[in-house]
Amino acid sequence: MYLFDKRLKQLRVALNFTQKQLGEATGLSERGIQNYELGLRKPEYDAIVALADYFGVSIDYLVGRTDDPAAVRYAEMAL
Repeated sequence: MYLFDKRLKQLRVALNFTQKQLGEATGLSERGIQNYELGLRKPEYDAIVALADYFGVSIDYLVGRTDDPAAVRYAEMAL
């Protein structure tokens, strides 16, 4: 399940930031943040990393792969 739009807005609102403030803080555009939150566009890798780093959450949490903001998922590797 892809929850990026909801998680992004939830994290932004928790900090009481506007879309413009979040864009400025992360180097992304206000329009980009708006489009992500509305589900009109999916972010590129660099944007996901910038947002996860800014909020201090894992990428997996941001995109909805886990409900634990600090979770790190490791793939099992067969040797």
